[in-house]
Amino acid sequence: MEDHLIRVVSPDGLFRAAAAVSTQLVRTVCEKQQTDLTATVALGRLLTGGALLGSLLKGKQRLALVMEGNGPLGKISVEADADGRVRGSVRNPTAGLPPIGGRFNVAGAVGRAGFLHVRKDLGLKEAYQSMVQLQTSEVAEDLAWYLTSSEQVPSSLGLGVELDAEGRVGGAGGFLVQTLPHADSESIELLSQRIKGLPPTTTMLKRGLTPKEILAEIFVSAEFNVQQQTPLLFYCPCDQQQIEQMLIGLGRQELASLAEEQNPVEVVCEYCRHHYHFSREVMNKLIETAK
Repeated sequence: MEDHLIRVVSPDGLFRAAAAVSTQLVRTVCEKQQTDLTATVALGRLLTGGALLGSLLKGKQRLALVMEGNGPLGKISVEADADGRVRGSVRNPTAGLPPIGGRFNVAGAVGRAGFLHVRKDLGLKEAYQSMVQLQTSEVAEDLAWYLTSSEQVPSSLGLGVELDAEGRVGGAGGFLVQTLPHADSESIELLSQRIKGLPPTTTMLKRGLTPKEILAEIFVSAEFNVQQQTPLLFYCPCDQQQIEQMLIGLGRQELASLAEEQNPVEVVCEYCRHHYHFSREVMNKLIETAK
C-alpha cells in the first residue's frame, strides 16, 4: 500500500477526521537518522502525527512539531505541509532502552518531563507558536492535548509503528478525530467510548487496514464524505543556497573560526543527512558577506 492520507467528515456531520498509512515515509526517515528500535517508534509516531496535523493546513502553510523531554532522545523534530511532504530528525537516535512488558519504552526515551512546541507558518506576518507540557510522552496523547487545550478543539489521536523481525519499519500510520462545533455531548461521549474500544493502531496496521478502513472502524460506517486524499512522502527542501544563508547568519567571527578549523567546511543537513562542502574560497566570500 502506498503511503497516503485521507480527510473526511463523519456520516452524521458531527466530526472531522483524517487517517494515514505512513510506512515508507517513516522507514525512509528512520533509516536516514539511523535510529535504534525505540527511537524508530518514537520518531515514527511524531512523523505520522505531523502528517495528520498537516492535513488541517491549506495552500503553502507549514507546521513544525518539536518534542523535547528529559529522556535520552533529546529533541525530536518534524516538519510537515498541506501537501503531505514531511521530514523529521532526532538529536540522539540511540535511546538504548529495553522494552517494558513487551512494549517499546517511548515515554522513557522521550522523557516524562518536557514540552511540545508547535510552530505554524500560516502565511501571516508572524508565525503562530504554542507550547504545552508533555502529558504522557507517548506522542499521540501529547498531540491530542495540544489540539484540545491550545486550539480548543477536542481531539483524539491514535499512532502506531510496527517493526518487523529484522527491526525495520513494517507498518506505520494513525488517525485523528476532532469534534465540530455543533457536536452534542451525547455523540461525543459515544464516539469517545468507541475509540477507547478500538484495537491498538499497530493491530489495525498488521491487519492491512487502509486509512478509509481505519475510519470505518471508528465511525462503524464507510458512508463518510472523503474531502481529500493526499500522498505522503519524505521531502527535504535544503540546498546549497539555503545552507550558505544559514552560514552567513552565524556571523563573520564564527565563519572565520570555521574556515580556520576546517578546509573544506562541511555542513550536514539534520533531516536528509546530505553533506555540503564549502571551499576556502567560498568561505572567504561568505565571510565578506556576513556582518
